[in-house]
Amino acid sequence: MNEALPDVPEVRVVGLPQLTSGFDLVDRLDLPMHLKVHGPLEPMGGEQLAQLAERINLRGRGGAGFPFHKKLRSVAEAAIKRGVRPVVVVNGSEDEPACRKDTVLINRAPHLILDGALLCAEALGARTLVVGVTRESTQRSMEAALAERGLSNGRRSALRARVQRNPVRMVTGAAASLIRSIDGGPAIPPGRKISASQSGVGGAPTLLSNAETFAQLAIAARIGPERYGNTGLYDEPGTVMLTVSGAVARPMVIEVPTGVPLRYVLQLAGAPPVPQGVLTGGYHGKWIDAATVNEAIVSRNSLDAVGGSLGAGAVLPISQDTCPLGESLRVAQWLAEESAGQCGPCYLGLPAAARGMEDILNGGGPAALEALKQVAKNVKRRGACSHPDGSAMFLESTIKAFTDDLAAHVLGNGCGRPVEGVLPLFEGSRAPTGIPGGGESEQNGPSRQKIFVDWTLCRGHGLCADILPEVFQLGADGFPTVAQASVPRYAEAKALRAVRRCPALALRIEEDTRGQAPSRNLPVLSQGRGRRALGR
Repeated sequence: MNEALPDVPEVRVVGLPQLTSGFDLVDRLDLPMHLKVHGPLEPMGGEQLAQLAERINLRGRGGAGFPFHKKLRSVAEAAIKRGVRPVVVVNGSEDEPACRKDTVLINRAPHLILDGALLCAEALGARTLVVGVTRESTQRSMEAALAERGLSNGRRSALRARVQRNPVRMVTGAAASLIRSIDGGPAIPPGRKISASQSGVGGAPTLLSNAETFAQLAIAARIGPERYGNTGLYDEPGTVMLTVSGAVARPMVIEVPTGVPLRYVLQLAGAPPVPQGVLTGGYHGKWIDAATVNEAIVSRNSLDAVGGSLGAGAVLPISQDTCPLGESLRVAQWLAEESAGQCGPCYLGLPAAARGMEDILNGGGPAALEALKQVAKNVKRRGACSHPDGSAMFLESTIKAFTDDLAAHVLGNGCGRPVEGVLPLFEGSRAPTGIPGGGESEQNGPSRQKIFVDWTLCRGHGLCADILPEVFQLGADGFPTVAQASVPRYAEAKALRAVRRCPALALRIEEDTRGQAPSRNLPVLSQGRGRRALGR
C-alpha cells in the first residue's frame, strides 16, 4: 500500500529555480534569508499589478485556473463602488492526499507567498489579510513568517493579518468554505454561490487565490514580465509546481518550466517506463493513457487538449500490474466520505457512484455500468460546491480511459490484476465535519433519525423527493429508490415535513436512542403507530 505523503516530500527543480530558489541552502527561508535570495520588493499600483498579471497570463494555481488580473480588477471595482476596504485571503488549504506543492511553499518559502499577498493588499488598500491552512506544519510556518514581519491581528495594526486553521477535508479547500470559516462559521460551502470578489469575508470584496498564485506574482513583480516570459511557453510563461506520486520510486514536488514533456517529469520521479495510465490534476482530475502521456507537455492547454487536466498540479501514474478500476474505486470511496453532507447529489450521489463502481468490479455487468454513468451524470451541476462535479469528472474519466479493463470486468470475469493501493489516501475514514475543531457539527453529518418508506402504502406521488432530495430520489418507475435512509441533521425539519405531507401516509421516522439522550427535534415513533397522526 502507498503510504500517505509527508507534508514536505523531496523537492526537485528542472532548469533554473524561481519559486524554489534558496531551497538548496536552507530548509526554510526566514525573512533575512528570503531577502538575501530574492532581494527587496517595491510596491506597485493596482492597475500596474493587474497589467503585470495579465502580461504573464497568471491564472489561479488551485485548480480552477481563473485569470488573476480579472479577479484583481473585479475586487478593486467592487471596493470603489461600495466604498469599503477589501480583504485579501491566501488559500493554503491543500487537502487532497496527492497534493503537497502549496504545503511545501508555505513550509519552506512562506515569505514569497506573503510578498504577493502584501503587494495586492497595499495596491487595493486592504486592511485585512488572512492565510487559510489545514496542517499544523503550515500553521506554524506562516504564523512565524507573520511574526518575522511584525504583522499581527491587533486592532491598532495598519494591516490585520492572521492564520485561519481549518480541518483537513476536501471541501474546506473551496473558496466559499474558507470564507465562511473566517467569518466564524463551519468550514463547509454555504450552499449558495456568491462571488467572493463582490461579497466575501464580512461581506466585503475579497481577493482570494491559491498560495502558489501569490508566490508566482511575487516572482514576476521582482524580475518583470519580459524576464518572467523567458521561461516556459509563450502563452503560458513561467514555472509550475507539481506533486508527483502514485507508482513512483520517489514521490516529490517538482518545479518545472511550462513546456517540459510530461514523460520527463515522470522519469525524474521513477515512474514505470510505460505506465498503464496517469491521473492528472488530482482526484478532481482526469486520466490519460500511456500513449497520450508521450504527447503531453506540462501546460494547462496541452493537458486539456489530450483529455487531461493540470488542476491542482498532482500527477499520479499507475503501473501495468494493478487494476485501474480498483484503484479508482478506492478514490471514489474516499471522495464520497469527503462530502459535507449538505446536498443530495453529494451526500447520496457520491456514495451511490462508488457503489456503482464496486458493482462493476463485482460482476454487475452492463447494467452496473449504465447505472454508474447515470449517477455520475445526475450529480453534476447540482451540488452546493464543486465537489460533486469534480468527483463525477474523475469517475467519467476512469470509464473512458480504461476501456479494455472495463470490458474485462463488465463482459468477463475481471482483469485478474490486484489492487495495490498506489494512489495515496489519508489513513482512516472521517465522518463529515463542519466546525474548525474537526468535530461533528450539530447542523451537519447524520443524525440519529431514520426515515422509512412503507411500500404497502406508497403510491409513487414523488412529493418526498421534492421536499427531501437529500434522501429521496425517484427511479425510472417514479417510486423512491431507497426504502430507508439516515437523515442529515440539517434536514431533520424537512424530513418531518415530508412525513406530514405524504398523501399516502407511506413515510415514518424512527430514532435510534441506544445509549443516547433522545433528540428534541423529531418525535420518537415505534414502527406500528403514529403514522396517521403525522400525516394529518
